[in-house]
Amino acid sequence: MSLSPQEVAQYQQDGYLILPDLLTAAECAAAIAALDELLADLRAAAAAGQPAPALQQGVFVGLSMRSELFRQLARSPRLLDPLEAIWGPDLGFLSDKLVFKDGDVEFGSPWHADWPYWQGAHKISIWIALDEATPDNGCLLLVPGSHRHNFPHDQITDAATRGAFGNRLDITKLGLDREPLTAPLAAGSAVLFHDLTLHASLPNRNGRPRRALIETYRNLAEPDLDYPSLPAAARVRGG
Repeated sequence: MSLSPQEVAQYQQDGYLILPDLLTAAECAAAIAALDELLADLRAAAAAGQPAPALQQGVFVGLSMRSELFRQLARSPRLLDPLEAIWGPDLGFLSDKLVFKDGDVEFGSPWHADWPYWQGAHKISIWIALDEATPDNGCLLLVPGSHRHNFPHDQITDAATRGAFGNRLDITKLGLDREPLTAPLAAGSAVLFHDLTLHASLPNRNGRPRRALIETYRNLAEPDLDYPSLPAAARVRGG
């Protein structure tokens, strides 16, 4: 599933690219089943007083450390081929995570770019919808072309962050020359985006699950920082 020259040019212009039908319906169902099992185990551990990640913000990082299914997905040619078309063959996996909304985790995500969280060389993330992502259950919003600027973010550490998104910004103050785009996705489709691309997500207004995977990669041909807190990081192509 490589990219055409026109698709590469579109990514370079807009800072993101929609990848339709990246996963099949059966693959989405298998991933959801594995995630349901993982979340049930984590919640049971928390209820028993054992150390467990806080899930109230709708995020769990490190799927490939716990599941061979997600380890193999991060290495799938369907994800790596588009990256190679943009970067070349020296590809590194950085991390993966689940982001979910439902009847309990219903709030939207604030506007932000990802680069302030990891810095170093620029990364690309692939946001894969496992359920249909719509404006009613919390699909993504993106600002085309915003990856050309490294906008300063506000550092928020109070309870308003709900434990996440300490880096955020108010896009109404940025003087952007392009309007935000709403990006609904069918289950199995994805959006690939630069780590300076401004994005947010809408709140879940209907309570239906909106589960998505985020796979993040780096170009190993570029010097970068070390990330000891991300033990799953590995070369996945080239070398």
